[in-house]
Parts: sequence; C-alpha cells; structure tokens
Amino acid sequence: MSDDEIALSQSERDQNIVRCDACPVLCRIRPGRAGACDRYANEAGKLVRVDPLVLLAKPDLARVAFVEGSSSWAGELGKGQGAIVTGIGATTTYPDYKPAPFIVASKHDGVDLVTVVTEGIFSYCSFKVKIDTDRYLGPEQATVRHRGEAVGHVSTIEYGSQFLSLGGVHHLTGGSKKEGRVACELMMALGNKQGVELEIEGGAHVVVGADRAPVVDGVEERRMRVGCGSATIGIFAQQWFGHVDEVVVVDDHITGVLSEHQAGKFLDMAPSGIRVRGRKSTPGRYFQVANPGSGWGGTDIDDPLTIVEGWDAKHGARPGLRVLMVSTTGEDAAWFVLDDDLVPRPAAMPAAVRRVVERIGENCEPSLCSVLYVAGAGGSLRAGVTENPVALTRSIKSLLVRVTCGGAPVYVWPGGGITVMVDVARMPANSFGSVPTPAIVSPIEFTMRADDYRALGGHMARVRRLDDVLASGGWRVIGAEAGVPWPLAAGSAR
Repeated sequence: MSDDEIALSQSERDQNIVRCDACPVLCRIRPGRAGACDRYANEAGKLVRVDPLVLLAKPDLARVAFVEGSSSWAGELGKGQGAIVTGIGATTTYPDYKPAPFIVASKHDGVDLVTVVTEGIFSYCSFKVKIDTDRYLGPEQATVRHRGEAVGHVSTIEYGSQFLSLGGVHHLTGGSKKEGRVACELMMALGNKQGVELEIEGGAHVVVGADRAPVVDGVEERRMRVGCGSATIGIFAQQWFGHVDEVVVVDDHITGVLSEHQAGKFLDMAPSGIRVRGRKSTPGRYFQVANPGSGWGGTDIDDPLTIVEGWDAKHGARPGLRVLMVSTTGEDAAWFVLDDDLVPRPAAMPAAVRRVVERIGENCEPSLCSVLYVAGAGGSLRAGVTENPVALTRSIKSLLVRVTCGGAPVYVWPGGGITVMVDVARMPANSFGSVPTPAIVSPIEFTMRADDYRALGGHMARVRRLDDVLASGGWRVIGAEAGVPWPLAAGSAR
C-alpha cells in the first residue's frame, strides 16, 4: 500500500474522518462510528479506544473498590502493591515501531519494577482443547469443522482425554476468506470462555468451552475415567478380592482381566478360564477388544459379553464362578454367575461388589473441557518493548522477565522465539478480541526489574508511574481469578 493510499484526503480531513493504524486494515472511521474491529472509534475527530484499560486488583483490594467507591481507594491502587495494568484494553502497538501503549513503573516489596503492556495482534496462534471423555470423537488428524468450515483437527488421546487443535495461521490466512473469518470467530469465542459447536469428520458432534462439561452427540459427559482397564484393576483389586472370581474392566484402549493381571497373581487368585477377544499384551491386559465408540469404556458395545469368546474348564472355568464386568467410570456394570454349562447368567450384584463399583465413580473426576491458548509472541510486538528485540527473548528464557496474559501466568515453550501457552479459564472475562485481517487480539504483559529493563534497551523515556496512569482515567478494576498467583509475587523477576 502506498503512502498516498494510506493518507487521508483533504475532503476526509474536512469531515473529521480519522485513520486507525491499530492493525493492517487501516480503517477510515467517520465521527461517531467504530472501526471494523469495534475496538476503536472516532470521537469528535479523535481516535479513541472503545473499551477501558483493565487493572487487575488483588481480591481484598478489589472488594474494597466495589464497596467504597473510587475516591477512597484509588490511592491504594496507585501504590502498585495491590493492582497492576493488564494488556486488556491497552490498545496495540501496530505498526510496532511504536513503544508499547503502557510502560508502567511500580514498586513491590521494595523492588522497582517495570511492566510493559500491550494487546498483541496474533495470526500465529491456536487453541488446544482437552476434552475429558472416553467417547469416540473421531480418528486422529480428522478435520474439525465449525459452521461448515475447517477450523482444526483431532490430535492425540492422553489418558482419558481427547485433544483438539483449533485455529492456527493456516486456517486464518491459508484458506478462503470465509474459512479465515469463521476460524477467527471460533477462536475469539473459545478465548472468551463461550461454548462452541464442532463437527468432526467421521466422528462426533461436540460442544466445548473452557471449564465446562463437554457435550458429545447431545449427551453431557459427567465422569472422566479413573484410569484404563489395567489401572482400574490395579487400584481396586484388593477391594474386590474375596467377593469375586473374575473382573473384566472394559476399555477401548487397555481392557483389564483381574485373574490374569499381576494384581490378581499377587492376591493368589485362581484362573477363571475366561477367553477375551482382542490382542493380548501382557498378562491381564488386552488391546482392541472392540471398536471405538460411545458404549462401554469408549467402545462400540452395549453388551459386555460380546468381548468374551468363551470359558475354558481346563483352565479354571467352573459352575458358580462369579464375574463382574464394569467400565472404567463405573457408569456401566453387570454381574454374572456361570451356570452348569459355563454360560454366564445375569444375577443380582452383591452389595459388597456394588460398593466397589460406586467407588470407581467416586474416584472419577468431573469431565471438563480445558482450553489453552498458544501464541507466538516473537514477532514485531517486541519492538514495542525494546529497541533490541532479541534481548527480550533472551531475558525471558533466562527468567529475568515474567510474561503474563491478562495477569494470568503463562508457560513459555523452550526453543526459539517467545511461544506462550495460557489457560484461558485463568484469564479475565472477555480478554480476547479480533481484527478483520483476520487475526486474534490478546493481552500480554512483560514484567521485570527496572534495571533489567534499562539493560535490555527498553523505552525508558516512555515509562510512566502507575498513579499517572490512574490520573488519566479511562480504566476499570477487576478482581483476579480465584487461585491465580499474583503476577508481582516472589519470582516475578529473577
């Protein structure tokens, strides 16, 4: 785009039209109107940020704020001990030759700190969604769609949880305009803790959202399995001993058989003569006993006896043998007794056995969706922090700089660049926005000692005291999320 295309015409200036340079769209905004992202507006010929800057306060201070009103507690905020400036509502630095919108000095436990605050525009970002379920969602690498558009893919299963990878630069910019727009809308909804509907090719229809139970094909999940079939055997073998002759824990991945399992051998259990379908791994552990599905233990079966090929009298099968078949969550369980022909017949489950089945359920954690935001922050936004961007990267890796997103702690991936990962459930509500390029807008903060900021080539001339930020107005206070460590606590720098 040429300078002539960027510049406002004389006619536009006469109409008090302003140009917004907060993102590459470069909106021309008429008075009283907002830009394409709804984040910036023209107020009487002046470009303004629509949403206020968000200050994060410690719970006690936030409670006082709401009870007593601004006149009595703003001074406490200004001391910098109980409040920090977040990147939410801070505005962006794009084009990134500009210093960050807020570079704020404060003091904590006698240490002079600097927090550099901005809203970053991210195309290189995605969401990793962990879904606690044994239900079959779809094959690995299957395309995940939202409103008909490809927005991600199925990833691996990790012990009772299925992972999805959603968003990313290829969906935002590498496909059609509609795909990019839908992917961006999905990502912003996930970041802002809203529920979203997804369709998995060759698999399930799911509804996911941060810190809420997943809904798989219209059924809300309640329990995350206590473990695989083998682990369930290992946990509860001692409690079953003396009440059963055989236990089969049905699981799509590893089905456990108590009498063959090492736990049963340790208890000197007699062989039951059971023959189970599937591929035997080690004693008492079977793979591929059925196909994946939404039935018992994440398989496609509703009748647990379908995985039993027979009973061998030469290896311990006998009339009256007591058999429990149970799923890894305890939601499905059946009790059988072998008759004179060694045919398992349904029977009333003894109370002692029922108690152990119920204990399986007690030991299952609630099924939830976890939403983690992953973003590459190693780009030009570093220029808003320092004149020597690699110094910021190195300082983060050497733990001189603490990175947060909306005040929430992040994990910084090893290796090159600044790739951060944060649990959106720990971020304040409505932390995420978007621009129509399309890209995600998310808050990011860099906190360090003032001396370290100076040493890495920071924009020292743009440092402001926290009380100066408060005096300028245009901010609001929110309380930190429960359980989130305070960003300025010990370890925030060095």
